[in-house]
Amino acid sequence: MNSAVVNDAVDPHVPETAFGKWFLQTETWTVHVLERAMKDLERLIPQRQASYPVVADVGCGWGRSLGKLHARFAPQRLIGMDIDPSMLKAAAVEAEQAGVKAEFLCCSSSNIRLEDNSVDLLFCHQTFHHLIDQEQAIHEFFRVLKPGGVLLFAESTKRYIHSWIIRLLFRHPMDVQKTADEYLTLVRSAGFEVQPDSLSYPFLWWSREDLGVMERVFRIRPPEKREETLINLAAIKPYS
Repeated sequence: MNSAVVNDAVDPHVPETAFGKWFLQTETWTVHVLERAMKDLERLIPQRQASYPVVADVGCGWGRSLGKLHARFAPQRLIGMDIDPSMLKAAAVEAEQAGVKAEFLCCSSSNIRLEDNSVDLLFCHQTFHHLIDQEQAIHEFFRVLKPGGVLLFAESTKRYIHSWIIRLLFRHPMDVQKTADEYLTLVRSAGFEVQPDSLSYPFLWWSREDLGVMERVFRIRPPEKREETLINLAAIKPYS
């Protein structure tokens, strides 16, 4: 049986719009955003293990990721975290329907109610750009991961979040958005190790201001040199 653990932590974040909450439940999100990110992140993990005993999803939303994390990483303990209690309730239903045992924490990403060195793999997908105190959050990720633990980090960059279409449909703290290089620097500055072959910069159709129309319809390929709209990485917490 799935369980929810609620605390009264307040997270410095910007809540999603009604459109954003709806979009997170669509097949477009599940297939073209979430699934593609997971496939990319999985191949970036150095010395990939068959199982990661404790897996945590920071910002699990409606829970679409939980079954996928369970299938890929075979955790003995699966934890979904989010600041929105209504989303956690929906995530619990999603997990139960998928036959996945999970527990849930309603908590802040900058104040995670987990013990030091308690998580083997932490999944943070399209959550970080909602946070205001990103520096505190990345240090929390480092704290709760075990030495040798893996951070799977997938984020939209400043170039994408500041685009007109995202400004129109979604809501974010605009002054804290970062470029791909700045996100990489932030992760490394917290103490994580990120090898060059554990980095990826997808340029997917949905991350472009024209939604890929110029390439798909007019066959105009995007420039090789561009400001990246996405960054995916697998980071490791070193043993010392």
